[in-house]
Amino acid sequence: MAQPERVSTRATSIVGIAILCSRVLGLIREVVIASLFGASRNMDAFLTAFRAPNMLRDLFAEGALSTAFVTTFSRRIATEGDQSAWRLASKVATLTLVFMSALTLLGILFAPLVIGILAPGFPAEKAALTILLTRIMFPFILLVSLAALVMGMLNAKNIFGMPAMASSFFNLGSIIGGVAFCYWLDPQADWRHPHFGERGLIGLALGTLLGGLLQLLVQLPSASRVGFRFRFDFDWRDPGVRTILALMGPATIAASAVQVNVAVNSGFASSLGNGPITWLNIAFRLMQLPLGIFGVAIATVTLPLVSRSAALGNTREFRGALAHAMRLVMLLTIPSAIGLIILAQPIISVIYQHGRFTAAATTQTAAALQFYAIGLAGYAGIKVLAPAFYALDKRHLPMIVSLISIGVNFALNWLFTFHLGLGHRGLALSTSAVAITNFLLLYAMMRRHTGRLETGAMLKTLGKLALAGAVLGSVCFVAQRFFFPDITRMQEWKRIVDLTVTIALAGAAFFGTAYLLGIAELRDTIELVRKRLL
Repeated sequence: MAQPERVSTRATSIVGIAILCSRVLGLIREVVIASLFGASRNMDAFLTAFRAPNMLRDLFAEGALSTAFVTTFSRRIATEGDQSAWRLASKVATLTLVFMSALTLLGILFAPLVIGILAPGFPAEKAALTILLTRIMFPFILLVSLAALVMGMLNAKNIFGMPAMASSFFNLGSIIGGVAFCYWLDPQADWRHPHFGERGLIGLALGTLLGGLLQLLVQLPSASRVGFRFRFDFDWRDPGVRTILALMGPATIAASAVQVNVAVNSGFASSLGNGPITWLNIAFRLMQLPLGIFGVAIATVTLPLVSRSAALGNTREFRGALAHAMRLVMLLTIPSAIGLIILAQPIISVIYQHGRFTAAATTQTAAALQFYAIGLAGYAGIKVLAPAFYALDKRHLPMIVSLISIGVNFALNWLFTFHLGLGHRGLALSTSAVAITNFLLLYAMMRRHTGRLETGAMLKTLGKLALAGAVLGSVCFVAQRFFFPDITRMQEWKRIVDLTVTIALAGAAFFGTAYLLGIAELRDTIELVRKRLL
């Protein structure tokens, strides 16, 4: 196997471990919040308020800006050297600081309009609370945009661990700071069994800002060590800045299409009463655990490599790295999806069913998770494929696919949610259907523009994964029938033990079968681990 592919696998393991820590902390954050507030009116208001700046984060910070910057910064290093690249970084950082500060002020001013779009079904009192929380949390977009920019610099310099760990500090700040602010602003007579109200939500919002600040600050020492020295630089006529802005245009349109879909989903969910927004949010967050550990990790490592390969005209290396990354994504996300679909209810029960989060909420959230998990592999594949188009200067293609998805998503939402009566489950199913469709379109386009993309090897790998997945599914199904016949009556310790044993046995069955079937990516990973341990 080519050396770049081995490097990609090694770096992916580092990023994957770091993201695992972050996502586990993110789960703890969600569990803490759910146990304090439950699937309630107040929780719906908080999640909707956070969605506004969080959508902008996906749109600008960790979407268009991150992709465009890493692509251009990596090219600048490869063609003009480090000093030129660092000067470009200061120019982009200055522009980001100015633009995101202005956007934050606009967000605070026009918060009522934003919430009117995201949650048109909210009654007046619930909408007023959501607007207040939105205004408190809007500076989050400024902090996380700067954090994403620093992360891009470090990734381009082949430093992946600390940037991936940075979001762990966001979660730590959100958990510790959020809970502390809750008790400070909304004191409880019985601190062990709190019943926080609106003032407690304000505490959670302040904790979110603290977490965003920590995510930025922890990366700055690493950036300093690799040579970055920030200086205000308003010379935005630099060709690199213009290239980034040119790349960001289609990327922003593509990402905005995704955010339009999120807004449409929120609008549909807001009309379904109290609870669906929380059920969908928790299910999507849990689905993002394997997506982040595997899909985002592989995409993070792959982008700088394919950007340099494209800049140097090394088409063979570009194709090989991209094809290898997609096969690795399928190897890791397909078993995750099968496990989440079959074991959704015991997983949600073990993680979230505490405090004010009831068994009924568990059932509804598990239903959403099952439908979200259908599209997990498609989601992860998009994370790898879409940024590669920007490296090839084919930035309009992901934009076109994303725009098409708006109409598809709206139609499927209406069909599944109202016409077929699936409720919030229909929203999750339409999201998965859109993800799979987008991945297939992007794959076909990439194959056309690269000449070939090792499709034969991909289909062969998928066939083997289907056999290994059937073995995994059988183990999970048997466990579901015998370990969890009536999970609502099981003691918590037994749920935890039985679920842990089931996951371990299912994982061993899948990867053992995959190894016997000779899946190359798995054998390469095992060989890499063996070399590092021996």
